[in-house]
Amino acid sequence: MYKFLFRPLLFLLPPESAHNFTFFLLKVAYHLPFGRKILEATFCINDDSLKKKILGIEFKNPVGVAAGLDKNGEWIDELSSIGFGFVEIGTVTPLPQSGNNKPRLFRLKKDLALINRMGFNNKGGRSVAERLRIRMPGIIVGGNIGKNKATSNENALSDYIKSMDLLYGNVDYFVINVSSPNTPGLRQLQEKEPLRRLLKGLKDHMNTKPTYYSLWLKVAPDLRDEQVDEIVQIIQEAGVDGLIATNTTIDRKDLKTNEKIISNIDEGGLSGMPLKDKSTEMIRMFRKKLGAGFPIIGVGGILSPKDAKEKIEAGADLIQLYTGLIYEGPGLVRRINKYLKDTFQK
Repeated sequence: MYKFLFRPLLFLLPPESAHNFTFFLLKVAYHLPFGRKILEATFCINDDSLKKKILGIEFKNPVGVAAGLDKNGEWIDELSSIGFGFVEIGTVTPLPQSGNNKPRLFRLKKDLALINRMGFNNKGGRSVAERLRIRMPGIIVGGNIGKNKATSNENALSDYIKSMDLLYGNVDYFVINVSSPNTPGLRQLQEKEPLRRLLKGLKDHMNTKPTYYSLWLKVAPDLRDEQVDEIVQIIQEAGVDGLIATNTTIDRKDLKTNEKIISNIDEGGLSGMPLKDKSTEMIRMFRKKLGAGFPIIGVGGILSPKDAKEKIEAGADLIQLYTGLIYEGPGLVRRINKYLKDTFQK
């Protein structure tokens, strides 16, 4: 029903407007009498075989929301009600920022893809933290953090620490975003020495806290082989707890969308089906180098249960959705969880 009725209507709207309208409707449905129970009955699958305990956190199922879908923690309860096992908010910066100029989100319908150059638009750590305090209990939430655009890379650590401190106690784990292509120069923080300083500084800061939350690193799909090796070494040296593979790609090869349309869009991160194989290969590479027990979340181009299975078979412990939800609708979450439940029980 979503693909044949709702999606054509939503796609008449500009992508960012459709995104906001969709979540407005979800919030309305959630707050109707018995709305939450109806949504949960329609979309949720609760089964012990889907539960995953990773780094002391119990996830009710392995399908989560990727960062970027709910930047400010505004729809956590609603997203949980349509079957997600966890929600990653952000990217959150210390100060509010409006992000890049609009339009900044583009559909590539022939490719089942999106290009975004949002630019860490969010309401800032203080506002997000206040919102997190009023969410329903029992929902696993990750805090994806970054630096403000105006902050130089030399001062990046200070911004990441500020973002962390503002969210501390209100999330279940932290994700360090140095891989978005939409903040100028941010990906330079993935280089060996900047990344080592950043991760060591954050780990040292976290070790001063009475409560420790796991620290995850989110990486790009466009890494060179030597960068992968360097990141593995730094992860092990710094004691990073988990890896998220991957962010969006800057690669534009083999797209079905007309080249003129692509060139008019210009910069931005590509997500969706064209990212699927790149992110899966990156998961496979990191799993081989990090070993069997290291936690990995797989994200990028998951539009079907079989795509989810590919990520898990490549080495992902958990998966996250973003673009797949836009093209396939909320029923995708249930279909993936049902497929995984049936697979686990065989």
